[in-house]
Amino acid sequence: MTVSQMNHVNLIGQMSSDPKVIQLNNGKKIARFSLSTNETYLDEEGNMKNIQNWHRITAWGKWVQILEQLGQKGQALAIEGKLRSRFFQDASGGKKAFTEVEINDLIIL
Repeated sequence: MTVSQMNHVNLIGQMSSDPKVIQLNNGKKIARFSLSTNETYLDEEGNMKNIQNWHRITAWGKWVQILEQLGQKGQALAIEGKLRSRFFQDASGGKKAFTEVEINDLIIL
């Protein structure tokens, strides 16, 4: 029996940095920035609590061009994408990892 799998993320938030665009050796461009989202909930005593989350975002292809033209810190975005985890060794030989959201679709709000 095969189990279906899914890697899907939807976020609505604000760009917390301008996009950083890098041109790779193969000529392709990548844009990276952070997106902040807020969650609101009631704690056990009925007090309203707010949690701010920060997400690493990566864009390729046409999304880079759009972000170069229209993306800036404070811009509200709706992002649909997938999680990507990357692993590397730091200068001291320690293993490091981080997860980012790779954009599949983007709406500027």
